[in-house]
Amino acid sequence: MTTSPRPPSSLSPSRASDFMQCPLLYRFRVIDKLPEKPSAAATRGTLVHAVLERLFDVPAAERTAPQARALIPRQWDRLLESRPELGALFEDDPEGERLAQWLREAEQLVERWFTLEDPTRLEPVERELFVETELESGLRLRGVIDRVDVAPTGEVRIVDYKTGKAPRAEYSEGALFQMVFYALVVRRWKGVLPRRLQLVYLGSGDVVTYDPVEADLRRVERKLLALWDAIRRATETGDWRPRPTKLCGWCDHQAFCPEFGGTPPVYPLSVRGGGSGQNEAGQAIP
Repeated sequence: MTTSPRPPSSLSPSRASDFMQCPLLYRFRVIDKLPEKPSAAATRGTLVHAVLERLFDVPAAERTAPQARALIPRQWDRLLESRPELGALFEDDPEGERLAQWLREAEQLVERWFTLEDPTRLEPVERELFVETELESGLRLRGVIDRVDVAPTGEVRIVDYKTGKAPRAEYSEGALFQMVFYALVVRRWKGVLPRRLQLVYLGSGDVVTYDPVEADLRRVERKLLALWDAIRRATETGDWRPRPTKLCGWCDHQAFCPEFGGTPPVYPLSVRGGGSGQNEAGQAIP
């Protein structure tokens, strides 16, 4: 049974990033819910996250690199069981060579983690923690935090694993935005300002930390409210503009994008009268 499309009602770091990258991409993912082909890189990231989460199920002394490597095949089987469509990634690999190489790359990322953190000395209070809060404006913020550590003194550290490489300084704002977003949610939800935000880049072996202050949270909240106002206007008018960038080459939705000669699906929500709308092909009417 399919459900009728509904206007957006909450914002996560990934969806906020989608809108900032390209409003039309946000529409395709959130409103039209267009299917996307599984990505080998993104799926490897999901697998590595699962392994690092599950490693903390065993006693501290057993949290070794060999133990983590042994988790990889089991977690891959579990991932395939929950998402059978991921099998399509290797359906043209009858000898299993590409799959074996892909699993070796996952192993390398997991092993690199042990050079960056010592899991025998960590006891996270939360893993894969779903967080949610509502601002005074009614905007709901939600997301999933990879790991939360609490020091004996009560100070909170939020940790996020990245399986890619650390961006250059001029491109680091997006990752920091995500982490301050989480800090804002935790501050409003639990009344605690996280002492440290930590990004662990397994692709390059970098650890980036940032100690937020209340001014950072206020700045991100203002940005989120401005983003939400823009999303609400686009939702009401049906005017979702594409924003071409180098990232377009990675987009699954070029066939529906006007920048590539495509036509968006018919807009499934009602359009407010008097503003810009869409024609029957789903394109914005100026």
